[in-house]
Amino acid sequence: MRDLHIVDISSNDIVYEPIRKGFGRGLVEAGRQNDQVVALCADLTESTQIHLFAKEFPERYIEVGIAEQNLVTVAAGLAAMGKIPFTSSYAAFSPGRNWEQYKTTACINNQPVKIVGSHAGLYTGPDGATHQMLEDIALMRVLPNNVVIVPCDSIEAYKATLALSQDKRPGYIRLARDNSAVMTTDDTPFQIGKAQVFSPGQDVTIIACGTMVYQALLAAEMLYHDGIDAEVINVATIKPLDTDTILASAKKTGCVITVEEAQINGGLGSAVAEVLSENYPLPLVRMGVRDRFGESGTPAELLEHFGLTAKHIALQAHSIVKKSVDS
Repeated sequence: MRDLHIVDISSNDIVYEPIRKGFGRGLVEAGRQNDQVVALCADLTESTQIHLFAKEFPERYIEVGIAEQNLVTVAAGLAAMGKIPFTSSYAAFSPGRNWEQYKTTACINNQPVKIVGSHAGLYTGPDGATHQMLEDIALMRVLPNNVVIVPCDSIEAYKATLALSQDKRPGYIRLARDNSAVMTTDDTPFQIGKAQVFSPGQDVTIIACGTMVYQALLAAEMLYHDGIDAEVINVATIKPLDTDTILASAKKTGCVITVEEAQINGGLGSAVAEVLSENYPLPLVRMGVRDRFGESGTPAELLEHFGLTAKHIALQAHSIVKKSVDS
């Protein structure tokens, strides 16, 4: 096993938990720390884990019903009056259904409305294409003033929720539905706008977010046994992007792979490609959903189907390292 300084992927100790549960616990703690934190939901309290806040702070919770446009506009009004509103729904509906309202009432006015998009990505599984929100990273990172966070596990989601509650900008946090690996600890650093090198390496940079960070770490372990030293970077904050960490790693390794459980058009891979093309062009492979909609299946089946497992990442790493050496 490689020496991982701030995470642990030991198969004997790994715990699995939905990332959204970390948000639920984090919002309760944010409410305890600041009585200006309020919560709103579109009739999905338990699914999004916002029911924990509603139970502890019923006087600071608003149920708007199945009305996602209203969800964010009410939140924007609360924000204008000094509150810090967190809104939750499925990502397919928020921001999928209320992007324009969020843009107009929250982002243009730079109000600290927080959209919590649960059940995003392929981990929504059997619910299929209509509920597997794959376009949200692209939609949300294009908005001026907006912070975009994709936590890698439930512990990081807890920290991200607390950090967003203290941030004065509008923000989006992306959460997965099903169980995923918990690899960080209470001591693992988290800061909005700061990427973390989870596994140092010299031969190839693997940049990942969300559930794909664990797959990237597993791939790095495979590659290590094949004689390839991969550096794995957790980019939890898609916007603002930590360009310094990305460029420093790229200049060291000479080739980069990005991995996301989302559309690669406009997502993490596109953000990294923009940085590299403008500052340090080099071989880059973007891994994600390639201009397709989701399908029904278990998360494991879907990750394999879309080529987003550790095995596929390792194969891409072998290919790009060979090309980099040959060139």
